[in-house]
Amino acid sequence: MGIHELLYNSIMKCDVDFRRDLFCNVVLSGGGSFLEGLAERFQWEVTRYAPSTMRVKVVCPMDRKYAVWIGGSILSSLSTFQQMWITKEEYDHH
Repeated sequence: MGIHELLYNSIMKCDVDFRRDLFCNVVLSGGGSFLEGLAERFQWEVTRYAPSTMRVKVVCPMDRKYAVWIGGSILSSLSTFQQMWITKEEYDHH
């Protein structure tokens, strides 16, 4: 089963009212998203599977290379998240 089929199956399991938004907001990220032509191929594959009434849009954000660090930075700046921090000693102990 291809990743486009996994995406299709996941979206189709969602409430019908959300499907249109999900099909037109597919975001590729991670190291594999840097493969040349992946976004175009994925767009083509998902469009083939999606109902003909659905608009499919696949994007690869330019800053995806740093998305993990950006997310970590945002989390670490939240005061509610700071209570979940552990020290290196606590980490090493467990």
